[in-house]
Amino acid sequence: MTTEYRPTPLKRVLAFLRNTWRGLTSMRTALVLLFLLALAAMPGALLPQRNLNVAKTDEYIAAHGWWGELLDRTQFFEVYGSVWFSAIYILLMVSLIGCLAPRSFEYAKAMRAKPVITPRKLSRMPHHLSTTTDRTPETVVKDTHELLKGWRRVEREEADGVRSISAERGYLRETGNLVFHFGMLGLIVFFALGKLFGYEGQVIVQADNSPWCNSGILGYDTFNAGLRVDGTDLNAFCIRLKDFEARYTASGQANYYHSNMEYQSGEDLQTGAWKPYGLEVNSPLRTAGDRVYLLNFGYSPKFTVTFPDGTVRTNITPWRPADEPTKLSEGATKIDQPGIADPIERRTRQLAITGLLAPTAFMHGNVLTSSRPEANKPAVAVDIYRGDLGLDAGRGQSVFQIDQSLVEDGRLKKLTRQNLDQGQETVLDDGTKVRFDGVQEWVAIQVSHDPVQGWVLGCAVAMLIGLAGSLLVKRRRVWIRVTPAREGETGTVIEVAGLARTDQAGYGEEFQRISDKLVQGQRGN
Repeated sequence: MTTEYRPTPLKRVLAFLRNTWRGLTSMRTALVLLFLLALAAMPGALLPQRNLNVAKTDEYIAAHGWWGELLDRTQFFEVYGSVWFSAIYILLMVSLIGCLAPRSFEYAKAMRAKPVITPRKLSRMPHHLSTTTDRTPETVVKDTHELLKGWRRVEREEADGVRSISAERGYLRETGNLVFHFGMLGLIVFFALGKLFGYEGQVIVQADNSPWCNSGILGYDTFNAGLRVDGTDLNAFCIRLKDFEARYTASGQANYYHSNMEYQSGEDLQTGAWKPYGLEVNSPLRTAGDRVYLLNFGYSPKFTVTFPDGTVRTNITPWRPADEPTKLSEGATKIDQPGIADPIERRTRQLAITGLLAPTAFMHGNVLTSSRPEANKPAVAVDIYRGDLGLDAGRGQSVFQIDQSLVEDGRLKKLTRQNLDQGQETVLDDGTKVRFDGVQEWVAIQVSHDPVQGWVLGCAVAMLIGLAGSLLVKRRRVWIRVTPAREGETGTVIEVAGLARTDQAGYGEEFQRISDKLVQGQRGN
């Protein structure tokens, strides 16, 4: 009677973990995870992402109802920081490490190993040649070594004075394979490190030679920091945009953006020296370890307000494009009346100028619109409000609009609605004059810091080199057996055999060249 073997719970757990590890670290699993990672990244390109555009993300969720809410709950609007994307990323990293570690040890052993022993029956090899020569065995062996320079080879003694040479070439194929996969692993690791220690911010800068400095996150309109970046120790540099030039096709499509700028970094911040640079869309400024990109541009209307006591305030505030092809823009210019010390009274006298700005204005019925993006005939259609703008409430608010809840509460009242061409003004009920003086360009720039971008580039180049090596290099073997003449016989028998360890074509021609030269006694491959 036999007793059925039942492993203990501990052994079952260990067996499960061992099998799981073997499955996870197989190359097949790594390829599946790589495919899943590419698939998981697609929603990040197709759906709006909250860290890039909160307003557009909220608009998408509201427009798609329950479907948008489901996508939000499952982190499809925060793809690259989601739990499921991070899980695939980490599993792929672990799988690649588990694949490459044993392969690296095997590769190291193979690199130290000698070529395999010459088979007993060379005639069974795919490529084979046997012939007799009147040269001595020593001469044939010497010619063979000369011919196979660059091959890894070993000479062995066999019975009855027979000598054989085993040679192998194409070890760089496996080297290229490992370099490719290590490059891929490095790419994944350094991308993750870039997310930890990198940052990216966007800011609107007036093209009027006003300086802007990378001194902290408060200087940005939007700022996306890595997990290890708190925004208090950014790379120090300053820029100032002297002008901006945009060119357009006949249909109004932009084909050239350029800004003459100056910048300071390093010792320049101490000496006060400024260096010139031409900033363009595909020509970022690289300084202090950061990159400064030109993203877009727009217009800032210039309003001059003359208060009843004669005090004059001029305000230039960026307005955002509502229609990108024509640069029809919308925004809000907010002005505090000077000379009012009482905070309660001041909150009843604040002005807001909101509405539309048309760079090249024309009237479509009674509606102001723009026909071109150039500032050929600027005009505005504005509503002017007076009251409490909520600037002292301690809450952040958009620079492009007013708080509508203040209008609904009656704390902010509309005084007038006017269309103003450049140079025109309107007079409010208390004698305050509001004049539209024209427009000025602003430029949206992006500052990106990625301390590992050089390593990422190096890994990408290593992947290309490794892939080329694994595809182009052929692994092949050749054996030569030299048998001296026996009693009663003349000549030396040369037997040559070859084997390609890959399925690539072309080794037949190479084997033929080697065997022909060996038979003819030529040296050098």
